[in-house]
Amino acid sequence: MIDLDPTETQTDNNLEAREKLIASIVDQVEANEIELIRFLWVDHNGIARGKAVTGRFLQERLLSGIGLAKCRQAANVHDQVQPVPGFNAVGEVRMVPDPTSFILLPHASGSAAMLCDLVDISGRAWGACPRQFLKESIASAGAFGFELRAAFEPEFTLCQEKPSRGKLTVFDDSLCFDAVGFDLANEFAVTLVRNLGAQGIPVELYHPEFGAGQHEMTIRYAPALRAADAHVWQRLLTRGLALKLNLWATFAPCTHPGFRGNGNHVHLSLWHDGVNVFSNPSDRLGLSEVAYHFIGGLLAHAPALVALTCASVNSFRRLRPRLWSGAFACYGPDNREAAVRVPSRLRGQEDATTNIEFKPCDATANPYLALGALLVAGMDGIRRSIDPLEPLAADPNELSETERERRAIRQLPTTLETAIEALERDEVMMTALGPLRSILYPAIKRSDIRQFRDLEEESEFLLYAARY
Repeated sequence: MIDLDPTETQTDNNLEAREKLIASIVDQVEANEIELIRFLWVDHNGIARGKAVTGRFLQERLLSGIGLAKCRQAANVHDQVQPVPGFNAVGEVRMVPDPTSFILLPHASGSAAMLCDLVDISGRAWGACPRQFLKESIASAGAFGFELRAAFEPEFTLCQEKPSRGKLTVFDDSLCFDAVGFDLANEFAVTLVRNLGAQGIPVELYHPEFGAGQHEMTIRYAPALRAADAHVWQRLLTRGLALKLNLWATFAPCTHPGFRGNGNHVHLSLWHDGVNVFSNPSDRLGLSEVAYHFIGGLLAHAPALVALTCASVNSFRRLRPRLWSGAFACYGPDNREAAVRVPSRLRGQEDATTNIEFKPCDATANPYLALGALLVAGMDGIRRSIDPLEPLAADPNELSETERERRAIRQLPTTLETAIEALERDEVMMTALGPLRSILYPAIKRSDIRQFRDLEEESEFLLYAARY
């Protein structure tokens, strides 16, 4: 990705900077003999889709974009368009690329890609564009002087081949953090780190994870929009490299019966003028009043949030107690069963590393919707000074129901259906989603719920392992 603030480029009408940026992209396309440039967006299922323009006509399409039938944003995970008013055979929007998101695709010779905003034919922001939703949330927080910085922490399962019915052949069965696991996956992991780094996406941490074939690679935290973009690229480059090596990588929440799920925890902090406003060295957890209120907002809206952060039927096979998935609406220091973990700060970097982790999230979520919703919820907590109550320094599973009730600790929704119902009851979240998406998103998810009721369990696991 090109190191230029995408928000500034698009909202300040900085024509000179944009022209230089476009010229740089054209030069890269010519120098690297790129034939196809993919214009990509992420749909409401968290799936990256797109069309491609040839290098010859790239420059004019950078401005005009590429046409897209509106109904594509009404498709469910089975790729079936849902009967939502305004989403039928009539109507078109444009995929207009953000030039700051340009990357080469190391696994696909002759190809590059950019991430797009969906706009109407007059160029105005469209109410069903997920990337625009995050931009609006960022702007709303910016009015209070806050900038969200974030990092996704995705887990994926590396397989020897594409999953087939009743069969998932994992790449390795090493132990969690096992040195042998590092050696077995070394070629894949090192190549992926290099591929991401070459596109301006810095990897900070990597390790073999708990489950068979499971690995985790974390990108360095960044401003929210850039963090969401980087997550999209990470998934695409991970899966692309696996295909190139005749392997298969899946980020599905639960890939096969009996397998531990793949999470995608989100780390969050708010900044103002280069200062981490979540940090307070004199507090017992190192958190400021702003941070506590932000946590209060996350917990108050947590039942609705998981409809957007755990966005699939398959998600709720993972979002369960005792799986360290954050199935309880509470928070605590290094508490991995709580929805919000307060990580220990790094010695010598206390202020910079003060953050909170929202655990109930996975890769079926659209990262722009997920981050935007988390920011909306946290900012609501700040505006209303929501008290998160006392932090929990115990495993909520070990508490009696009476004790959990006394501490106001709720278990999060256990199905996508109950999560969607919670979302529709949440006025703050529904208002933030806007009049179009607040109808469209639940309709898509309810169609998935209905269809999976009629499918056997094996079909569900296979579909998600293949899609994600």
